[in-house]
Amino acid sequence: MNLAGKTLFISGGSRGIGLAIALRAARDGANIAIAAKTAAPDSRLEGTIYTAAAAIEEAGGKALPLVVDIRDEERVKAAVAETVGRFGGIDILVNNASAIRLTGTLDTPVKRYDLMHGVNGRGTFVCAQACLPHLVNSPNPHILTLSPPLVSDPKWFKDFPAYTIAKYTMSLFTLAFAGEFRNRGVAVNSLWPRTAIATAAVRNEIGGEDMIGACRTPEIVADAAHYILTRPARECSGNFFLDDEVLMAAGVRDFAQYDVRAGAALQADFFVEALPGMLPADNMTKGTGAS
Repeated sequence: MNLAGKTLFISGGSRGIGLAIALRAARDGANIAIAAKTAAPDSRLEGTIYTAAAAIEEAGGKALPLVVDIRDEERVKAAVAETVGRFGGIDILVNNASAIRLTGTLDTPVKRYDLMHGVNGRGTFVCAQACLPHLVNSPNPHILTLSPPLVSDPKWFKDFPAYTIAKYTMSLFTLAFAGEFRNRGVAVNSLWPRTAIATAAVRNEIGGEDMIGACRTPEIVADAAHYILTRPARECSGNFFLDDEVLMAAGVRDFAQYDVRAGAALQADFFVEALPGMLPADNMTKGTGAS
């Protein structure tokens, strides 16, 4: 199975992991709505919805660039309607948009707390609510959310509680939606990387260019997402996937192809136990000003 002719609605898909997922789908001939805020170039952020759309078209897909702040319920509804009007329906929702601030409770302004929870948790709900009436009419509907496996150990919460809880809210919606829509055939899953991924967030908010060298590329997440999104929806729901485990199950054995810097020690992600040889997660906050 591939994604030829399928329509994806991707939040925050103008760069990074969202764009990589879009490009992987585009190579199958998918239709992709890019719902993101970046309409004009930004010196700190590569790409816009329009450069993303051009790349999607060049890769073999059809693109619909949409200026969307997913905190705006009415704009999300309008963007979904535009997508359905252009492509005839929606088969896949990818909840990729996210806001981050790696600070402790005393160093997190309430305004930033509101941003993270508005984009991460509320945005996931708003996009799902708008897309689900169309997803239930798809022959193989999927919701895929970029959020970590659910846990209860305080060690995963203590360093930057506001951001952590905002991300886990996204994961809670995976659990909730999977149960609510199981009998209607909608697959709802979360996907998260084993390692840090070379994105603008890592460069600008966490560790700069030095950290980028310890990352994997967004393509590892995109390849894992493609494998999940091409599975039968009724057989694959309610899971919290890690990218390398998904690809191992798909038969991938060469993971060096995803390394930004060949031979470098990889940086474990915040929310995942490091494998032998990986840098520990707390290495990511050293020197960044995060508590």
